[in-house]
This record gives sequence, structure tokens and C-alpha cells, in this order.
Amino acid sequence: TMIFMAIAVGSNIGCSVVISHLFGAKRYRELKTAVSTTLLASLVLSLVLTGLGLAGNSLMMTLIQTPQNIFCDGELYLGIYIGGFAFLFLYNVCTGIFQSLGDSKTPLYFLIGSSIGNILLDWIFVAFFGWGVAGVAWATFLAQGVACVLSLVTLRKRIKAIPTDGPVPRFSWDMLGQVSRIAIPSILQQSFISVGNILIQGLINSCGSSVIAGYSAAIKLNTFTITSFTTLANGVSSFTAQNMGAGRHDRVKAGFRAGSIMSLGVAAVFFAVLFFFSGDMIRLFMSEESPTAMETGITFLHIVPPFYFVICMKLIADGVLRGCRHDQIRVSSQCPNKGEILFVSFISYIIVSSCFSLL
Repeated sequence: TMIFMAIAVGSNIGCSVVISHLFGAKRYRELKTAVSTTLLASLVLSLVLTGLGLAGNSLMMTLIQTPQNIFCDGELYLGIYIGGFAFLFLYNVCTGIFQSLGDSKTPLYFLIGSSIGNILLDWIFVAFFGWGVAGVAWATFLAQGVACVLSLVTLRKRIKAIPTDGPVPRFSWDMLGQVSRIAIPSILQQSFISVGNILIQGLINSCGSSVIAGYSAAIKLNTFTITSFTTLANGVSSFTAQNMGAGRHDRVKAGFRAGSIMSLGVAAVFFAVLFFFSGDMIRLFMSEESPTAMETGITFLHIVPPFYFVICMKLIADGVLRGCRHDQIRVSSQCPNKGEILFVSFISYIIVSSCFSLL
């Protein structure tokens, strides 16, 4: 699921940077072409990945050394999850487009509704229908599906309301190339992290169900934290691209500083909660406590959260660098404080790699 999410998030980033730049420059005709091109390409790619995922479901579960006592449940959940990947993919792309247009509230409302719906369906399918793991998977499938359809309908109305002269091309290979040149590096960046997590998951799976339970609980909390940082970085990226397109280079510097302060504040909150209340947080995901599972989860939360302060700064710096594109998909020479941003990103890499090497 991390690999599939990495592709969806990377595509979100690719389209949001290009569309933000066009929106800031008020090139609405090209903007509409970029939106339709991105959605069509995303639909095709998601269907191809769905086919590959369903065909390789069992193989993927085997490669990460899933224990036999949970193999069937894991394979069942993954199969249903992959079946709804097109919904997840298109929803993420729609979220990126909404943010590019300066609207972060609409996707938030859809996300809140989807999350609440997912929880309610989990309860109904598991507690009342007794569907077990399949019920949890179908709840996610349906919640994502509804959110995706509502996002597409709302986005269509929003784009249609933007005034343009004459017919607008629905697909452009040139526009697809622009989006891809941002999206592909972002997908690879996200995928490298996911591949690393898969390799770690393979090692964890060889340690038995108790260790898997503790690690899974901790990684859920960690994923929630990193997603918060990534969302902030994506917002800064869209903000940067919009202002680069509008020629407001002074606002990029202010956006970088504001994003850094916000990200560090979020990191401080997550660090305090996960580090000092690690046991309580792990118990949120366990109906029956296991000493091994608790120890595994607590150890994870005592090692990883201190690095949040470095990771969040690196992601914010990456977001600004992605947004600093002009007519070419590259870091623009006009991007203010480019040296400062590159320095922050470089130092973050060095600190993280050095600390983990010592560990």
C-alpha cells in the first residue's frame, strides 16, 4: 500500500506544481488542458497499476515474508485495496488540483467525510455483518470511491467556471511531459522511501506476529506524522509555484519561512506526544496487549520522532525547490534564496544519514 500511495502522492505533486504556475500566471486555457490531461493520464496509469497489482498480489505478500497465520487476511485486504486504487489515485490528483487553485478547504472536507464514513463502515461491516478483514477493506474501498466521485464532480464544475476563449484541447502530450518531469522524480523519491519500508517490513515479518503488531501500530503513527509534513510541503510547493507564475518572487521567501515555522511547530507536537506518551499511543491500536508488541512499538517511537525536526525542514525545502519552476521544469534561476533552500535540504540529508548510520 505504501508503494501505491507513493505513486499517487507523486502524481499529486507533479500536477499541482504545473497547474499552480499556470494559475498564478493566469494562463487559464493551458490550465484547463493541464487538468484534463492529468486526469486522463492518471486514469490510464491507475488502471494499469491495478491490473499489475491484482496479478502480483500473492507474489508481493510472499516477497515480504508474510507469516502463514496472517497471509490469507493480508492477501485479501491487499486485493480489495488494489481494486480501489483508481479511486485513491484520482482523489489525490484532484486534491493537488484544488490546492493549485488556492482551495485547500474542499479536499479537506472530502477527506473528513471519507474518514468518518470509513470508520462508520468499519464498525457496520465488522461488528454487525462479521466480515472481518474483508469488511475493513471494503469500508476503505467505498469511502475512497465516494470521496473520489464527489471530488471529480466538484472539480469539473470549478474548472468549467473559469472563463476561457474558444475550445480548449482535452489532451496535450507537451503538457503531459511537463507534468511528468515533475511527477516522475517525486514518485521516485516517494517510492525509494516506500521500498526501504518494504525491505524493513520483510525483516519485521520474519520476527513473528507480535513484533509485526507492535511495528504496525508504530508505523501507522509515524505515517500520519510524515503525511502531515508532506501535506505542508505540498502546500508550500503550490504557493511557491503560484507566486513564481505571478512574478511575486518576494512572497516565495516569506512562504519558505512561514512553512518552516509551521512545520517545526507540527514536528514539536508530534515529537512530544509520540515520544513521551509512546505506550498510550501504541495501545490505541491493540485490543490485547502483548509485551513483545508493546516493547517493539515503544522502541520505534523512542528512536524515530527526534528526527522529525530534520525531516520536516527537508520536506519544506524540497517543496519550495519543486515550486521554483518557470517556463522550464527546473529550479529557476529567479528563485529567491535558492542557495539557502539547497543548503537546508543538503544539511538535512547529511544529519539524517549520519544519525541512522550511527544507529
